[in-house]
Amino acid sequence: MKKYFYLLLSGMTILNASAQTKQTMTPELLWKLGRLGDVKLTADGKHLVYGVTHYNMTEAKSEAKLYTIPVSGGQATELTKEPGSRSLMNTLPNGKIMYFFDDNIWEMDADGSNVVKVTAKPLTDADNVQISPDGKKIMFTREVLVVKTQGKDRYADLPKSNAYVFTDLNYRHWDTWEDGKFSHVFVADYANGVISNEKDIMPDQPYDCPQKPSGGAEDLIFSPDSKSIIYVCKKKFGKEYAQSTNTDLYHYDIASGETKNVTLGMMGYDTQPAYNKTGTKLAWLSMKEDGYEADKNDIILQDIKTGNKVNLTEQWDETVSSFKFSNDGNRVYFIAVKNGTEQLFMVDLRLRLAPGSPQAIRQITKGQWDVTGIAAEAANTLYVTRTDMNHAAELYAVNATGGMEQITAVNKATYDNLATSPVDERHIKTTDGKDMLAWVIYPPNFDPAKKYPTLLYCQGGPQSALSQFYSFRWNFQLIAAQGYIVIAPNRRGMPGHGVEWNRAISGDWGGQPMKDYLAAIDDISKEPYVDKNRLGCVGASYGGYSVYMLAGIHNKRFKTFIAHDGLFDLKSWYGTTEELWFANKDIGGNYWDKDNKTAERSYDKFNPSNYVGKWDTPIMIIQGGKDYRVPIEQGLEAFQAAQLRNIKSKLLYLPDENHWVTKPQNALVWQREFFAWLKETL
Repeated sequence: MKKYFYLLLSGMTILNASAQTKQTMTPELLWKLGRLGDVKLTADGKHLVYGVTHYNMTEAKSEAKLYTIPVSGGQATELTKEPGSRSLMNTLPNGKIMYFFDDNIWEMDADGSNVVKVTAKPLTDADNVQISPDGKKIMFTREVLVVKTQGKDRYADLPKSNAYVFTDLNYRHWDTWEDGKFSHVFVADYANGVISNEKDIMPDQPYDCPQKPSGGAEDLIFSPDSKSIIYVCKKKFGKEYAQSTNTDLYHYDIASGETKNVTLGMMGYDTQPAYNKTGTKLAWLSMKEDGYEADKNDIILQDIKTGNKVNLTEQWDETVSSFKFSNDGNRVYFIAVKNGTEQLFMVDLRLRLAPGSPQAIRQITKGQWDVTGIAAEAANTLYVTRTDMNHAAELYAVNATGGMEQITAVNKATYDNLATSPVDERHIKTTDGKDMLAWVIYPPNFDPAKKYPTLLYCQGGPQSALSQFYSFRWNFQLIAAQGYIVIAPNRRGMPGHGVEWNRAISGDWGGQPMKDYLAAIDDISKEPYVDKNRLGCVGASYGGYSVYMLAGIHNKRFKTFIAHDGLFDLKSWYGTTEELWFANKDIGGNYWDKDNKTAERSYDKFNPSNYVGKWDTPIMIIQGGKDYRVPIEQGLEAFQAAQLRNIKSKLLYLPDENHWVTKPQNALVWQREFFAWLKETL
């Protein structure tokens, strides 16, 4: 690796002259980038239609426009030039494009002309609107009051009350208090834009579809013959809901109104249902273990006629992110993390191999990028979205051998004038002798003869992939552009390195993963271009937990810390977080059961608040006021402890943000304060 690495550095010096003439990424420039949205192939297979969202920082809002481009690439054409955001629904057999705007369904010609509002009346408060394949039915989701938890619903004479009454758990989720309304699936007749005979197919049920908080239209689909609906739902309530990941797929027959559980007896997450084009096969993603949200995700294939199910990836030692049937139904394409990148794979259903045999799986793409979505297939070509640490998502064409050709160029004008960051794959020996991959991101004008402040990046999840993603908050290109080297290790718990590596973090949060982090910063610190006196440590969620833990055990390695929505005290966190299945699996469950040795170790040895007495380094703490995953007391407790110990510290409080930062101006404040703190303390 060393030989390859220094060859890479020599190449960098050659590139530096041209890089220095270009601008570097700034927070303001990052938020000017267009963000690629939904993609559809036209019926004739000649064009791709896609959405692009831009943010207006002055008005603090976004706007999504629709574009079309030939499948071979070339000049894109803007289709929607009027103000307002359009959501792409479908491309129609007659060549028209269907989209949703202002609570109505609209259609336009392929060139954006002849725009017509199709629906006779607005679809008020409707989400995830879909038209059946035969065009005769419409499906959507809508919030329905089922349980009276609010004072104004319980007492008609008190309409201005904002009180809540709860007798069970799951009283809040992600960033919203449970108001007694649940998202239900509706189906109705649809003819010439007129919607009639609306029917709630989940009447009186205190359950949600799509799944909260992040489910979408992928949670409900029509069958190809338009006679039935498959929807995803976790039909549990209260404490049962809060401690289970057992979602199921439900088959609803439109004519009879009968509902059947397709995945009865399958105890983990069952998600992302999809039919092949003929409707003879149904596939979905499935996890086996109830309560384990990061379990191995497999592709299940069911024969509709016989009901037989086959696990296509059972013997494969990785986990699947998403999938899509080929047009002819003979193959299933899927995306999975492999060795620090997300790549495109294929299962050939025609091969006569044992069910789930890894020999039936072929990797199609390979490179230093992430394939983030499969959009369409036409003429033996797949169209996918792709990112890397220097580029936001764009559309690419993939041929049968894995060759890739860029189709869209949403941000070409910006990137053509932007100095990119060299990114290196580094392999590190851990304290237990394992090989650990880490990404190292260098400043755009990197000079190996100089010394640079270096940041250890701690990934959240804790089982989310640290791949070639392009984040608009934790953006490595942006961080490196401010003059920092970033090392981002694929420590224990991350997918892409086998199921065992992924599972290893559960019950061991403060153990080997912390050793992995320290091994990474110690390894990179051996390089002459790393300023060992200016090392920092940053991260969010479990990454924030990691920052709090390392602050008490780092032995003066680091000069500064930044923790965003991190878990500081596991006891108070267990008493306030909402998705208890996660806490039960990953830290062992409650703290009052003295026979639970995993939990006892988590609350004792792996609890950051127990190490505050050893804190000795400046720390910045960021906390969202509506974060119910890692609630507000975590950040406030950490800041108060640092202040009372007279440790230089800063609190950035975002009262209207959840576990993320979603509001544009808040995001800029986040980035400006982040870099101001690093400049001040590092």
